[in-house]
Amino acid sequence: MRLVKSTTLKRINILALLITGFFFNINAQDNSPYSRYGLGDISPLTNILNRGMGGVSAAYSDLLSVNFNNPASYSAFRVNKVSGTGETLSGRIVLDAGVNFDSRTLREVNRVDKFTSPNTYFSYLQLGIPIKKGWGISFGLRPMTKISYRLQQNDRIAIDSIVTQYRGDGGTFLATTGTGFAIKNFSAGFNFGYLFGKKDYSTERTLISDSIAYARGNFETITSFGHIYLSGGLQQKFVFSKDKETKLDKSILRLGIYGNLKQDIKASQDLTRETFTRDQNSGYMKLDSVYSQKDIKGTIVYPSTLGMGFIYEKAASIKDRGWMLGVDYITTKWSDYRFFGATDLVKDSREIRLGAQLMPPIVGDITYWKNVSYRAGIFAGTDYIDASGKLPVLGVSAGIGLPVLNLKDPARRYKTQYTVVNLSFEYIKRGNNNNLLKENLFRFSLGFSLSDNWFEKRKYN
Repeated sequence: MRLVKSTTLKRINILALLITGFFFNINAQDNSPYSRYGLGDISPLTNILNRGMGGVSAAYSDLLSVNFNNPASYSAFRVNKVSGTGETLSGRIVLDAGVNFDSRTLREVNRVDKFTSPNTYFSYLQLGIPIKKGWGISFGLRPMTKISYRLQQNDRIAIDSIVTQYRGDGGTFLATTGTGFAIKNFSAGFNFGYLFGKKDYSTERTLISDSIAYARGNFETITSFGHIYLSGGLQQKFVFSKDKETKLDKSILRLGIYGNLKQDIKASQDLTRETFTRDQNSGYMKLDSVYSQKDIKGTIVYPSTLGMGFIYEKAASIKDRGWMLGVDYITTKWSDYRFFGATDLVKDSREIRLGAQLMPPIVGDITYWKNVSYRAGIFAGTDYIDASGKLPVLGVSAGIGLPVLNLKDPARRYKTQYTVVNLSFEYIKRGNNNNLLKENLFRFSLGFSLSDNWFEKRKYN
């Protein structure tokens, strides 16, 4: 087994620590050895609605959800009423939030035994606000990566045994504010935020002997980091036909592109090399500090990302709702990644994603299921981890949007309060027989998209 290089960390500020500790570990049973490399396992980087469509998001734009991948979509937040002077009288604010439930199964190649770990963690919290027609802003918080693993290696020297335990915790969060604006059918936007997190890696080594009591050794490195983060996006809409009665777009092709440049993140490390003992009564007890160094300054190079794609929508109106089909291509240049000047076992990642959504027309007898949106998708590519050679990724997804509405008057769902419960189901295979370790991941995601009119001027008689 490959020895884990001891690593890094500095105390993070109290707010960041509380957020990281709570949101990453609602149910901290996850164990993913691949999260040892880079900045950890990549968290789902789209909202739950898009996740049901295979993660297609570059060209997606919706007035009832927040597509934080492409900030150009913020221009679609709806303004309901505008005065004759152009003053905004009311608009629709959107609150989008989600949580993930994972079940990860690990299996070593050529071995029958396997390990399964469940995990529950925060997915995102986003707020979308229309300012005026064609201009919206958004605020949000979401995880970007997650580090969580526990490994044990048993060896023997002479007459004694050695037990080595490798542990990793932490991850990365992104807090953002963004804006998007539209000029006719062209939209542009950007996200401005703060990327922060921690990496806590440790190696504990114990000598086991029948005749001698050895002290245990702990080699731990804690790294905290944070810096300004910028990303942007563009969208272009082509309208092929309109509904004659409602004047709404009926046939649309939308193109989208988004991404971020390579960015340097400020970081600091605390290194600890110590001996300790542990028992059931007193727990962990430090014996001696062999070596300790605090607040070592350095830089993490965060790689650039580019995503592009298209979505074709048919019959995009309230009654004759129709369908949409989209394709995305995403690449991240992880070969530029550096951690305090050092490279890691990572490589450029590439993915292609295909997704669709069906919205049955509301005709004839009005039933609840005619107001539901149905989604499906597939995606494939190569992971950015390069620990045991090329690591292929293949996944399928399905999703559903369950509206909370009054069936007697479904058209009012766009006029006042409106809530959609979005569910997505993903099955992801990571690795194959050419890799030392294979992962199968089943992820169930639950999201809530709540919207309501705001800054509406009331009239009194």
